Amino acid sequence: MKRPNWFQVSDKGGKAIAALHHYATTGTGLPAELIHLIFLRVSQINGCAHCIDTRDLIKSGMSVEKIVLVPVWREATYLFSDIEQAALSWAEEVTRVSETHASDEAYSAALSVFGEKDLVELTIVIATM
Repeated sequence: MKRPNWFQVSDKGGKAIAALHHYATTGTGLPAELIHLIFLRVSQINGCAHCIDTRDLIKSGMSVEKIVLVPVWREATYLFSDIEQAALSWAEEVTRVSETHASDEAYSAALSVFGEKDLVELTIVIATM
């Protein structure tokens, strides 16, 4: 079934989403590669084929091996930095909030790596996807 173009049906809503995406990708101060890594993992969890786009990660120089192993990053930690692991863990926690309830333990772990401002920005990135 053909679905409507959001920007045609709800111009203001489409612009708001576009502005949020623009902020998430350019305004947070987080590294672009980390943002796109998080977009990829959240999209995998959500099962969104349209959103699983690895072009930006490939352009940034991320290896295909690393991209392919994102769904099982906990078994391939040697490929992911401590910051990437903390971001992936928090992304999974927030994306699966109905199961995890964004636990205090997970929040404290992420906060210890990112600090308050960057953790808020990371959560905005996760929510954007």
